[in-house]
Amino acid sequence: MDAGVHFGHLKRKWNPAMAPYIFMEKNGIHIIDLNKTEIKLEEAASAMKQIAKSGRKILFVATKKQAKDIVAEKVKEINMPYVTERWPGGMLTNFPTIRKAVKKMSAIDKMGTDGTFTVLSKRERLQITRQRAKLEKNLGSIADLTRLPAAMFIVDVHKEYIAVREANRLNIPVFAMVDTNSDPRNIEFPIPSNDDASKSIALIINYVTEAVAEGLSERKMEKEKEASESKSKKEKSEKAKSEEDAAGGTEVQKTPGERGREGKRERKKVERHSDEIRQQPKSAAKAEVKEEKKEEPQAKKAEVKEEKKEEQQPEKAEVKKEEPQPKDLKPEAKSDEKAEVKEEKKEEPQAKKAEVKEEKKEEPKAEEPKSDEKA
Repeated sequence: MDAGVHFGHLKRKWNPAMAPYIFMEKNGIHIIDLNKTEIKLEEAASAMKQIAKSGRKILFVATKKQAKDIVAEKVKEINMPYVTERWPGGMLTNFPTIRKAVKKMSAIDKMGTDGTFTVLSKRERLQITRQRAKLEKNLGSIADLTRLPAAMFIVDVHKEYIAVREANRLNIPVFAMVDTNSDPRNIEFPIPSNDDASKSIALIINYVTEAVAEGLSERKMEKEKEASESKSKKEKSEKAKSEEDAAGGTEVQKTPGERGREGKRERKKVERHSDEIRQQPKSAAKAEVKEEKKEEPQAKKAEVKEEKKEEQQPEKAEVKKEEPQPKDLKPEAKSDEKAEVKEEKKEEPQAKKAEVKEEKKEEPKAEEPKSDEKA
């Protein structure tokens, strides 16, 4: 109440979307419900605390005259990026180009340390220093922001509408102080409050930055715990090893050179063992191939022998069956041949006799005409 957080804008300037957060109207001015402000502020602070605890960055945006110095002071303490001058259009959506400008600023700083400024003329030096001052003014607070922020905190959403649009396009959650003339529908964590009074801005920024600082301190504590736990584990393991060495009594403390030699020997042993394992399957495969080659000719020989035996057995059986037949057939064949020969012999003299008789008959016939001639 003392900071004037409850004061809103004139009734005629109000945004109907802010109706749930307005308590009443007095003298033509809307009064904000501080109960709802408190609830929303706690929600926003807890969410920002978790983001800071996870190690991500939150970008603070406040280009108003009333908020510039307050935000710059408080945010520097927690080492977070902020924008208090003009919002550079496309700072989130065109982030690589903004990073180039930041790199240019660091390159100019390097030129000053290298001594290249001495080579340049006075006019060129003046131009570069002016450029450096301009970049420092606009982007000096973002120099550590190497990637897009995890969240944004905005003072006066009505004025910083470009930043809100870019954040919504890239799905970056927005925390904002929302007055009665602003639209809270595009903001994930709206804080209904007076964004014109410097006291109210300072109150809310203080609360939020304290929550972020708590998150960072918790993160630091967790890291220290992890480091101490890891150290204790190492110490315990070293103690256990030393106890084992003392119990065995065989091992003596070795110099770093001896340890290095032992390590080399162990590596060589491991390499030999691995080579043997690689060669084993090859030798086994060769042995299998040899065995298969040996087995194949043996199997072939056995098959050939079996086939020969099978062929010989039926041949013998056929021979035995056919042997009696030729004995019976031989005399028949001989008798047939003799009969044919006799028939041929009989036919030959008969034919000769028939020819002789015909010749004798023809001779007397030929002599008769001679006798007629004589007569």
